[in-house]
Amino acid sequence: MEAKQTNFSILMFPWIGHGHVFPYLELAKNLSNKNFDIFFCSTAVNLSSISDALEKSSSTMSIQLVELHLPLLSELPPHFHTTKNVPPDLMPKLFETFQMSTSSFSNIISSIRPDMLIYDVFQPWAAKIASSLGIPAVHFATSGAAPYSFYFHYFISANSAFPYEAMYLRDHERKALEAMVPSDRRDRQKDQDSGFDHFNLSYDIVLMRTCRTIEGKYIDHLSFLCKRKLVPVGPLVTHANSEEGKHAEIMEWLSKKNQFSTVFISFGSENYLSKDQMVEIAKGLEACNVNFVWVVRSPLGERVSIEEVLPTGFLDRVKDRGMILQRWAPQTKILAHPSTGAFLSHCGMSSIIESIYFGVPVIAMPLKLDQPLNARLLVEAGVGVEVGRDENGGFGGADVTDAINKVVVEETGEVMRLKAAELSEKMKNEEEDAVNGAADQLRRLCVEHKLQK
Repeated sequence: MEAKQTNFSILMFPWIGHGHVFPYLELAKNLSNKNFDIFFCSTAVNLSSISDALEKSSSTMSIQLVELHLPLLSELPPHFHTTKNVPPDLMPKLFETFQMSTSSFSNIISSIRPDMLIYDVFQPWAAKIASSLGIPAVHFATSGAAPYSFYFHYFISANSAFPYEAMYLRDHERKALEAMVPSDRRDRQKDQDSGFDHFNLSYDIVLMRTCRTIEGKYIDHLSFLCKRKLVPVGPLVTHANSEEGKHAEIMEWLSKKNQFSTVFISFGSENYLSKDQMVEIAKGLEACNVNFVWVVRSPLGERVSIEEVLPTGFLDRVKDRGMILQRWAPQTKILAHPSTGAFLSHCGMSSIIESIYFGVPVIAMPLKLDQPLNARLLVEAGVGVEVGRDENGGFGGADVTDAINKVVVEETGEVMRLKAAELSEKMKNEEEDAVNGAADQLRRLCVEHKLQK
């Protein structure tokens, strides 16, 4: 029966960060398998990665890649038209340049004339362009309901307490947030109209990368706040392909370690630790005497010698139980490996979803934006422990050791692993129903919009 349904076309337009592009791609693949024709719009450097991922997929999908042209600037060459590996000092320029791509996008959507646009947080202007052409636009949020509902409340209803005590900001996190908000948007009533346009412009529903297993009450609260039906689309985990030889060294090393004995350490594709932070993590790892795989990243073109940033002699002292990678690592493969017992993470949404999906407790070291609230969500769910911080957000090696021991060494870790396994099973059980539900909602909106014409 489903094959006889009209194939509606959807233009998908994520922010150019990898933490946004690949959840959008996973949703695109799922919707394509539900008889939607997908056009996927991003920059050339992102489309190159996407093309590789699609070629390795065994599914037959209707996904066409469409290049978004950003203005060419000498200080921001095309290989920097993505957040992956971009030097931190260029991020504001990248964001500014992306906001200047409205003309390119307008030409794209005018040419394609899709039945629907699915757009991201940083380009509510795309929804306005779609609306001007009579095309419904739906926001797909790659961050979770807990941080979104907290920040929505924080900026709009600041005079009342957030209803869930597990969600809060520490003083140093609050100061960092206020520093990021332009002074002309400090007026919270003004924010109600402008700061959440990505929600306000969404047609009837908002899609969200989450599931009720971990965020049920926050989904309901956010739906109440933004006056839109929140539709969870599930975890959208990118499963590793079958190229066994590519990461054989890592997998073989892990296979020699005992079950749950190894800590995986990674801070995502956009976060770079200071030398002092890396030294304290190294001290913590050395003192707790656990196995670890640590992904150490530098901005593109800024290759740094590990020996220069870690304590003298550290690599020799941990060589039998530690692996340090200065390249991309197969995160889902590592998290799925039986020897992985904990994930020391910045708590980006992709990382916390993948940790729960594979049943791995998290040692939380949030750095910015939604990450502190994601960390608190894990603690509330019983599958995470935060690294202790001082009043300025600093931490020492002893704080790292203490958190690792709670998850990997002490009995509390076994309790967390059992809870993580329980949530993993529930999340996987929700996966297919969430995708089907989202597809049904999008198809309903497309039909209703056509009938209104």
